[in-house]
Amino acid sequence: MSLSGVPRPAGRSWFNPSTWHLRTRLILLSMVLLVAISSAIGVASYASMDVVLTNQLDAQLKLASRGRPPEGNPSGRPDPLDARGQSVGTLNARVVNGQISREAGFLSSDFTRTPLTSSDVAALQALPHDGLPVDRELSNGGYRVLATETPYGDVITGLPLSMKQSTEASLVLTMVLVSLGGLVLIGLAGTALIRRTMRPLEQLSDVATKVSKLPLDAGEVALAVRVPASAAHPTTEVGSVGHALNLMLDNVSSALEARQRSEMKVRQFVADASHELRTPLTAIRGYTELMRMTEPLTEDGQKSLGRVQSQSERMTALVEDLLLLARLDEGKATETTDVDLTQLVVETVSDEKVMAPDHTWQLQLPDEPVTVRGDTTQLHQVLANLLSNARKHTPAGTTVTTGVMRSADGSVVVTVTDDGPGIPAEFQGSIFSRFTRADAARSGSEGSSGLGLSIVESIVIAHGGTVELVSRPGRTEFAVRLPAAGSAAS
Repeated sequence: MSLSGVPRPAGRSWFNPSTWHLRTRLILLSMVLLVAISSAIGVASYASMDVVLTNQLDAQLKLASRGRPPEGNPSGRPDPLDARGQSVGTLNARVVNGQISREAGFLSSDFTRTPLTSSDVAALQALPHDGLPVDRELSNGGYRVLATETPYGDVITGLPLSMKQSTEASLVLTMVLVSLGGLVLIGLAGTALIRRTMRPLEQLSDVATKVSKLPLDAGEVALAVRVPASAAHPTTEVGSVGHALNLMLDNVSSALEARQRSEMKVRQFVADASHELRTPLTAIRGYTELMRMTEPLTEDGQKSLGRVQSQSERMTALVEDLLLLARLDEGKATETTDVDLTQLVVETVSDEKVMAPDHTWQLQLPDEPVTVRGDTTQLHQVLANLLSNARKHTPAGTTVTTGVMRSADGSVVVTVTDDGPGIPAEFQGSIFSRFTRADAARSGSEGSSGLGLSIVESIVIAHGGTVELVSRPGRTEFAVRLPAAGSAAS
């Protein structure tokens, strides 16, 4: 699981460290520091060991170059070419008149001397006779050699570097293995510790992710998600962030509750006002019809009375729409039956043909009837509102096509498409909001209350479906997706 609690973003790349998790960067940084420290310790240890071994070898070399008094040597002077007491591989040579003596060579295991090669002789003759040990590569391998001037001639003594090199190689191997083992152990332990340390951040991320998925825009919201107390202690850096996040969520929850109470008051007022308006509107319509039947009126009086009647009918329709929205907002379950959606579409389109003969009305229906589970009256209102919207806001000659189809997931899709001027992009985001009107953008002479599409969305959602809009100049399509009969509607 990622630190944020969500799938890894597509933009993350191992070649871009800025996209790595903080946990990953901390682990890698720790490993880099450990490698640097181990390398520094290894280099210092190797250099120190090299100095110690070289000093030991130089001391042995000086001791070997002194030799011992040979038998029968009355002067008692030491002879460096005497092999007794020297280790196998020791190089002994005497320089006489600038030339290496023939008895020079390497001491073998049987205490005989292995003669020098021509390249060995050339390398030894080039040695400075200053009494300081130097390293040379000879036919027997690497050697630490010393050329000294003695009373009995210039003497060259050498000791093999193999023991020193073997000791240093063992040191390097040991340090590499120990360092690698330590890095693995520290890496595993560090990963576990860093994961545990970063767990509060993951909890903060999980809470933020859950809140981001909550529908906070409308309705009653239960904002019960909070950062656990273990990650919200204000005395720590991470805990202070968790504590601040909880305070913010408390504030947001209070604001949402206040907004919900305000919405409920407004909805209740609209419902009550609409209900109360039905009686006077019915009385106005009744008295208007009575006056037309019983009172002699002039032509202007008849027109005025007709205007009163048409406006009262329009207001009655608006009140009924508001009452319907209020009932839908309350979430009350509706009586549902199997509805032949194909037949309902045919009937609704036929009604619109009578009202708008100047439009071209087309149908795209499947061969078999399509049935959904729902309220026939409400689904009829959905279709009527969509078709009325296309009729009112498009010019004469516009083609309006209504289609019904089954989608691959088994749901039913009803589309209402017109080839009118389209809906401007700035209106599309709020087209289903209440009292939203785009009359100025789409041609047509009939006004609207701005509730039709809001009623469409509310009814469709109450039936467990969705409604979508796709619009551009020359093509506007409303797509209503409903569960088929027998599907589980929400």
